[in-house]
Order: sequence, then C-alpha cells, then structure tokens
Amino acid sequence: MDNEQAREATRHFTVTDDLFRYPGMDIYTQMMVILLKCFSSESNIPELVDLARLGRMNLKQATKAMQNLVEMKIISQKMFRRMVGDFQDDRLSWAAKGLLAFCKEHPTIDINDLLDLSSESGEEESSIRRALTELHQYGYLDEYPAWSQIAN
Repeated sequence: MDNEQAREATRHFTVTDDLFRYPGMDIYTQMMVILLKCFSSESNIPELVDLARLGRMNLKQATKAMQNLVEMKIISQKMFRRMVGDFQDDRLSWAAKGLLAFCKEHPTIDINDLLDLSSESGEEESSIRRALTELHQYGYLDEYPAWSQIAN
C-alpha cells in the first residue's frame, strides 16, 4: 500500500475528554468506546471477539464493557444483542434465558396460556413474572409487545 492509499484508509475521529468523566467507567469500557468510534457505522463494526482482541481484553471483559455501555445509554440494547447475542448476556438468569427461548418460539402467547404452561413445569407464577421483569429490564421484550405488557 503506498502512502496515498494508506492516507485514504486512515479514519480520523475525535474522542472527547468526556470519556474520562463517566463515574464508574472502567478502562475496558473506555477502550470499547474508543474501538467503537474507530468504525464508521454500526454495520462496519467487527465481531465482539475481534473487538476484544483489538482492545487487549478477554471476551468476558469485552461483554461486560458492552453491558456497561448499554446501561450508560452510550450504545443501544439492539446493538448489544447483535454483537453479544441473546444468550451470552450474563445479566440474565437461566430462567430468563429459557423464557426468552420460549418467547422466540411463541411470540403471541398470552399470560393465561403462559401460566397454564408454567403449572406443567412446576414453576410458580412469581418466578415467571420475575423472569419476564428481567427480560423487560434489559430490553429483551422490546420486540414482543404482548410479553412486555405482562412484565409491567
């Protein structure tokens, strides 16, 4: 690659010192912000494993950094889910992950049918509602309005 091609391939971006003013933002989360700013659009962002490698962190640290960015509202839950995946989010309990899998298979089920099914599994209504609340809290029910209403 000659100098002109290298110059064209170089992407310039600005990171303000606000990055260092977020309370509780650890070094991995700061690095993830810097890495994400290096890419021109969401569709151009590499896989999480590649971002972790570039940021010199392991996959767990990269995932936690992404979770922090969602909680700080720096990135969207949708972007987080696209990069991390629904079932790699360690903020969710196994019950919530199982309910999410069921939700994907039965997106239009209503609360009565869900509670009928829960009695077959030995789960109490309160545990189903806790899992729904978890999914709602972390933005997993945004595409399932009927389920989201149940969680409220």
